[in-house]
Amino acid sequence: MTDPQSEHASFTTQAQADDVRALLERRAARLREKTEPLDDGQLLWVAEFPIGDDRYAIPLESLRAAVPLKMVTPVPLSAPHLIGILRFQGQVISALSLSALLGGRGWRDDPAVLLVVDPGAGRLIALDCEQIPKPIALPLSLVEEARGKAQGASAEITLSPTRKLRLLELRRLISWLGKASAP
Repeated sequence: MTDPQSEHASFTTQAQADDVRALLERRAARLREKTEPLDDGQLLWVAEFPIGDDRYAIPLESLRAAVPLKMVTPVPLSAPHLIGILRFQGQVISALSLSALLGGRGWRDDPAVLLVVDPGAGRLIALDCEQIPKPIALPLSLVEEARGKAQGASAEITLSPTRKLRLLELRRLISWLGKASAP
């Protein structure tokens, strides 16, 4: 005579095994689907970093170095966006407050790093940052779409429903500096 509980247990175990097998087969089929990989020509590599609760990025081709903030020499009575100056590879460059340039967004942590960047104006500048940025690749189609809609110094890129990134346009960001210092 067979035990009804053991028959039920083996039936349940077999049904669970069939469900698990079906689930794994669906996953395997999804993984086997050929997706067209993006080549480097379809990607824009950027350096991503936080500013407060937001995520920002600059094109990796603009980034020259990340140096400690302690290398800055303060400039007394300077404009609020000017942190000071520093020497980098034989050049004296301005260290600017990225938060001030973006309209006063607050930092979550005190900046500890300066990003030495080439905004394309022929001279380097340094921007303060909370942490050393991480390199990520963005699909060029998303970047171009966001740049087409951008009105200010950043283009907002939606990477997922819960993740947004603001790509900084360095030339636009610092363009007002030259106008402000003109006679």
